[in-house]
Amino acid sequence: MSELKITKENFETEVLDSDIPVLLDFWAPWCGPCRMLGPVIEQVADEFEGKAKVGKVNVDEEEELAAAFRVASIPTVVVMKNGKVVNASVGYKSKPQIAAMLEV
Repeated sequence: MSELKITKENFETEVLDSDIPVLLDFWAPWCGPCRMLGPVIEQVADEFEGKAKVGKVNVDEEEELAAAFRVASIPTVVVMKNGKVVNASVGYKSKPQIAAMLEV
């Protein structure tokens, strides 16, 4: 399963109403560290298929969502369970670090 594109239109359905954890990657196409993190996020999406959802939020297109999560720097990765933030990090992280965020 590839990553989901998260927008304000599908946020409630895909994230808030999800019965499994959701990892959100706040990114932008012009962001170098975001592009470095992209393949890591993709691998985590494949590894956690069925156990977690992985969504990407383009901060240029989804300014309201970025503001709601107080995203000041990208990449920002947020893990949500039952509609609540349970983990978050800013900056590039390795695949084991990202996977560990989902284990909370």
